[in-house]
Amino acid sequence: MATKIDKKITGYNVVKPEDKAAEPAAASPARAAAPKQAEVIQMHESVERPETLVGSTFKIKSPLFEHALYVTINDIVLNAGTRYEQRRPFEIFINSKNMDHFQWIVALTRILSAVFRKGGDVTFIVEELKAVFDPRGGYFKAGGVYMPSIVAEIGSVVEQHMKNIGLIHDPEMDEATRKLIAEKRAAYEALGAKKGAEADGAPGEGATGEALTFPAGSMMCDKCNTKALVLMDNCQTCLNCGYSKCG
Repeated sequence: MATKIDKKITGYNVVKPEDKAAEPAAASPARAAAPKQAEVIQMHESVERPETLVGSTFKIKSPLFEHALYVTINDIVLNAGTRYEQRRPFEIFINSKNMDHFQWIVALTRILSAVFRKGGDVTFIVEELKAVFDPRGGYFKAGGVYMPSIVAEIGSVVEQHMKNIGLIHDPEMDEATRKLIAEKRAAYEALGAKKGAEADGAPGEGATGEALTFPAGSMMCDKCNTKALVLMDNCQTCLNCGYSKCG
């Protein structure tokens, strides 16, 4: 296509083929001198599964099942070797000798694995699982923690794993609350020991054969769902989270 020149030509220059090749070569050192930006990989459904994953296995022993459940959660390591390195849950498996609930267990693990691989904030899964209640009633696990269902305990296992890899953090308890809980617990145990001594060597209220973390006879705490609520000075106080019905 011809181009009409309306202005007076003041000069011209002939561009040779070798001059065109020299221009990209001159731009390359400048491009190489620019700092290379790190590409941070986030978890999404297009991330392929590597050959090897790291993970943890948890044992669930419930009175609802004859055999224990073994929950394995495998993690993918993103941005390995950089300051952006992080572990994210990638898949979950549940194994047991008990085959009565095989169908819903397989369905649950596949759905959870799909949610993990989708990316984003997956911590909401914990509250959803822990909110499942068994119409036949729940049970207490070791330490006096109440579990409303076996699904809720699976959610508790997922929560513990997410805490281990840094996805979930426990709220920090201030030093004054820690000190108050320690004082209340020491006073309660001392009172139990005194009652035991007055009963001619009979075991006190806190000395039982059960492997409980908190004194025997503790009531359920409405806040942390743990049997750690004791009555002292006419006030019910939780020895686990510090909750008090007296404010």
